[in-house]
Amino acid sequence: MADRLSFLSNSNPAYIDSMYQAFKQDPGSVGEEWQQFFAGFDFALNTTNGDMGAAVAASNSEAASKEINVLNLINAYRTRGHLFTKTNPVRERRKYSPTLDLENFGLSEADLGTTFQAGKDVGLGASTLKDILNLLEQTYRQSIGAEFTYVRKPEIKKWLQDKMETSRNTPNFSVEKKKHLLQMLNKAVIFEKFLGTKYVGQKRFSLEGLETLIPAMDAIIEKGADIGIQEFVIGMAHRGRLNVLTNILRKEYDEIFSEFEGKEYTDGVFQGDVKYHLGYSADIDTESGNQVHLSLMPNPSHLEAVDPVVQGAARAKIDGRFEGDYSKLCPILIHGDAALAGQGVVYEVIQMSMLEGYKTGGTIHIAANNQVGFTTNYLDGRSSTYCTDVAKVTQSPVFHVNGDDVEAVVFAIELAMEFRQEFHKDVFIDLLGYRRHGHNEADEPAFTQPLLYDIIKKHPDPRKIYFEKLMHSNEFEATMAKELEKEFKKELQGELEQSRATKSLEYAPYLKGEWEGIRRVENDDFMQDSMNTGIDMDRLNEIAQKIHDIPENFAAHKKIRKLFGDRMKMVAEDRLDWALGELLAYGSLLLEGHPIRLSGQDVRRGTFSHRHSVLLSTDAENEWIGLNNIRPGDQEKYIAYNSLLSEYGVLGFEYGYSISNPNNLVIWEAQFGDFANGGQIVMDQYISSAETKWQRMSGLVMYLPHGFEGQGPEHSSARLERYLEICARKNMQIMNITTPANFFHSLRRQLKRDFRIPLIYFTPKKLLRYPKAVSKLEEMGPGTRFMELIDDHAVEAKDVKRVLICSGKIYYDLLEEQETTGRKDVAILRMEQLYPLPIKQLREMIAKYKGADWCWVQEEPRNMGPWNYILRVVTEVEMKYIGRKPSSTPATGYYKQHEAEQKQIIHEAFELNSDTVEV
Repeated sequence: MADRLSFLSNSNPAYIDSMYQAFKQDPGSVGEEWQQFFAGFDFALNTTNGDMGAAVAASNSEAASKEINVLNLINAYRTRGHLFTKTNPVRERRKYSPTLDLENFGLSEADLGTTFQAGKDVGLGASTLKDILNLLEQTYRQSIGAEFTYVRKPEIKKWLQDKMETSRNTPNFSVEKKKHLLQMLNKAVIFEKFLGTKYVGQKRFSLEGLETLIPAMDAIIEKGADIGIQEFVIGMAHRGRLNVLTNILRKEYDEIFSEFEGKEYTDGVFQGDVKYHLGYSADIDTESGNQVHLSLMPNPSHLEAVDPVVQGAARAKIDGRFEGDYSKLCPILIHGDAALAGQGVVYEVIQMSMLEGYKTGGTIHIAANNQVGFTTNYLDGRSSTYCTDVAKVTQSPVFHVNGDDVEAVVFAIELAMEFRQEFHKDVFIDLLGYRRHGHNEADEPAFTQPLLYDIIKKHPDPRKIYFEKLMHSNEFEATMAKELEKEFKKELQGELEQSRATKSLEYAPYLKGEWEGIRRVENDDFMQDSMNTGIDMDRLNEIAQKIHDIPENFAAHKKIRKLFGDRMKMVAEDRLDWALGELLAYGSLLLEGHPIRLSGQDVRRGTFSHRHSVLLSTDAENEWIGLNNIRPGDQEKYIAYNSLLSEYGVLGFEYGYSISNPNNLVIWEAQFGDFANGGQIVMDQYISSAETKWQRMSGLVMYLPHGFEGQGPEHSSARLERYLEICARKNMQIMNITTPANFFHSLRRQLKRDFRIPLIYFTPKKLLRYPKAVSKLEEMGPGTRFMELIDDHAVEAKDVKRVLICSGKIYYDLLEEQETTGRKDVAILRMEQLYPLPIKQLREMIAKYKGADWCWVQEEPRNMGPWNYILRVVTEVEMKYIGRKPSSTPATGYYKQHEAEQKQIIHEAFELNSDTVEV
């Protein structure tokens, strides 16, 4: 308010009086700032006749001006006070100007004893400037610095302002609570020192310098449980993770010690990960008697990669277990300061936080700010003032807190938890501390920050600082700290001895709850034909009818009505296209109790306008979703979200969503397949490897549009080769399917088996409307199944001299040539499932076409596509290559050149005298 009214001292009295009269008639007729001014601020002048302007004119103009100056001072503390706090435990704060000195506001020490009505604006009533200043100093310039005035909603700003100014941002904890904080600090500090003594030189990514994170986490959980939270989903990097695992999630100390001893897990298939990457979950009882479930997501070394995974897992639980109630679950993300400022996925996740398809009701972000990134000084690590400045994107408040002041830390954390529950928005805690050692315990930090580490070397830990504070207040006995330390060290020593007696580690079982009845995949699962996944013909017809039965009163676009009519005509003529195969699979799964979530850029319509699963009316943009109207009330829900323009964040989110419930079909679709490389970290670190590293299963499905159609280097290849090279131990499935029926079956198979592994489709573009890429309804009916390898039924094996084996769209190019030329001596086989390799079916074909010349045909350059994988895994028959030459780019940008290359591939495929061919 104050800065908006700073012109008052120069305003025309008549104008002020007119505004005042208008306010008296109708407060809403003047702006918000004028309302606050007239309602909460009385100049204490002679206004008996209601003549505000005359009163101002008759008053001492200097007094009126100084009232405004005090309001400006108040506003400056609220807006800029965070720049002048005592929040840095080991460095001098940077200097900012203008300062908050009285002289910068037209005030001086001579005014300290003057009473100002502006005191009402901070809840004091008419007060001396000295008292007003004391409140402002205590609230905004001590161990807590608050950034919140950029928030545009007045009710949020007022809530924060009232909470902070009435308490003066100063905790008033009971003796019992203080003792609890000291105990938590004791555990945090002594645990790190114990590890440093017993495992000298081993990497542990110590929390030392930020040990107050442990009482902070404890406070979030305690406070959250008291105000309705039943579950927390936590994501964090490696620093301090072992401390959080033991002292917050209550993982047994002896398990941590066994991991330091290098003991293997009993499960030989589980290859594991380093101890500071592992996840954990537990039910814990809080001090006040509440039970809370805590889940710490496993994470790779790729900083912040866990953020979208946490959000997805949290949203899945909110949607499922808590039936959409955001007040029951809260995500917590613990960031390093350098990563928070530097990693782009943070921005993606924050942009998702208020979107309908991705919001989780507000996340508590804690910046574990040790003021250095590996060896990079914070001044070299960001252009912004703070590492938390990304919070301003969503107008989320930020509390900067001195990590050496445990009471201030806990006070700010509890305020953040209240804020989250009140407004369901993100909130940030910038926990300023330091890193006592180097990036890991073997590093020498003084090489790169010599002056800072000279200070840190002499700096006491937060436990010692807090205990000395308590001693000065005469609240604790001098021997208490030593007794706590002695007791805890004794406990740790006992746990260490127990761990040394243990021969191997048992990994906590994770196939519980929603995952009960789901098993791990085995080699034999892919050594036989797929199960039958066809459904009753009447049901297929019912689904087709209902999903296209647009209500008469729904103002659908005329082209959509025509399209839906054409689809029903295709059903009647028994030639179902790709969209029908997909939608029939969805409809059948919904009727069988499987919720479906589809997310990505333009997925409701489909990038190539083929899906149209969500319709918008032309008059009011109301929605109609045919898939949710098959049997309303007796089916699960289909939901599709057009995502923000993000791959990394959204793919990570959908992966996180998929690991929370195996009963859901969770799908992420790339706009074009090659755009998925923006989410490659999620692919490498989670989707392909999480089960091997962390025993975390996922049934995530990915659609990656792929196919060489002359669209140039960027929209031809989804980079099949990259996915195939990370396939091993049945970790996922790679498919390049050619028929709607096979697509139908593969989707159903994904949820009908009793194990879950990710499924990656290289989906077509041309085939979406290609006349030959159709299926009969009976191919989805009873007794039918997914075909991993499709034989050529147009030839006789005895006549075949060459077998062309391929995958995906190029099959139809080959088929056109075969039909045009009438060739019966060339068989064309389709490998629909590339991984796991359909060994059984392939052996049957090798035996059937024994003596024939075998060639692998692909559109991609020789160094791309499936060829190198095929060459490595197909060993029972000599395979020749037909396709493009090696290239540094997937495809030409010139359509005529593309056409010439494509024709040459087809020509060589049917030229029986050709050897290995590159075009």
